[in-house]
Amino acid sequence: MKKKSAVKNKAKSKAAKSTRKKTPSRKQMDLRVAPGLVMEAVRFAGVSLGGGKTDRTAVAVIDYFPAQKRVFLRTLRERITSHADETGDDVLLAFLNDEESLTSIAFDVPLQFPVSVRIDMKGDRTDEKAVIRWMEGVHARRSKEKRPNKMFTPYTERACEIYIAHELEEEFHPNHALGSNAAPLTARAHFLKKRLKAPLIEAYPKLTLWRIGQDLNMPKMYLRFHKHAVDSDEARHYILKTLIEKEIAFIYQQDMKMMVENNNAFEALLCALTAFLKYRHQTEPKPNDFPKGESWIEFPIQKIRWF
Repeated sequence: MKKKSAVKNKAKSKAAKSTRKKTPSRKQMDLRVAPGLVMEAVRFAGVSLGGGKTDRTAVAVIDYFPAQKRVFLRTLRERITSHADETGDDVLLAFLNDEESLTSIAFDVPLQFPVSVRIDMKGDRTDEKAVIRWMEGVHARRSKEKRPNKMFTPYTERACEIYIAHELEEEFHPNHALGSNAAPLTARAHFLKKRLKAPLIEAYPKLTLWRIGQDLNMPKMYLRFHKHAVDSDEARHYILKTLIEKEIAFIYQQDMKMMVENNNAFEALLCALTAFLKYRHQTEPKPNDFPKGESWIEFPIQKIRWF
């Protein structure tokens, strides 16, 4: 066992050294991006949101240079939390609102409450019965293929979560907007979105990674287990290395290291890439029969045209 572990650690060390050689330093990146050129960028932010009293929130800001066909990770911040005289919300809002010219911000948590809760909110005109009928239709089709098929709850789930869970090429299981895991984050996102200047979209990093990875022929093992597996840092390392080698994203060495070590920072980048792909019309549109007025989770199409 000790010999096997030593070999594995040696392989990881070798892979890390290989990436350090191929990943440009901050000085090298500056020379590559702007050798006397003035380049106009389109800017996006991605937020992996943690609880308001934790240090798990991370933000990635990327610049897209259309003329040069480049995406550049401009800023990466992890562990955004409260200070002595300001809350974590204050810190996050100040950071995002001070960021110039953000085209959009992608959050990895629900930005809209389920219809049965939201229906009583002022100004909401969503047809609750129509949404529930749509959910019932998906449930009925699913029941013919899989049993037991748990019934949905319209006061915790949204149509977009049901769609992603049952209607794609592989099953995914996004947290329900008011389920026990996501409810506090949904409430926090609702508080934040009223105070942010830039338009917001919702992303699901696991599905974004799956579609990007499939498009770039990455091993499915890395796409499925980038987060909690024992070797998840190795998976993130491989994924980031692939994005760099395919010239999808340009990333500083220190940011690469941060994302390998911190999954929240990694998923913040995935959110920012989702916002970029939506801008490029490379995310899936709502299905024709999807309930009107219902929020949508943005995720890439299967064959991505990057630039």
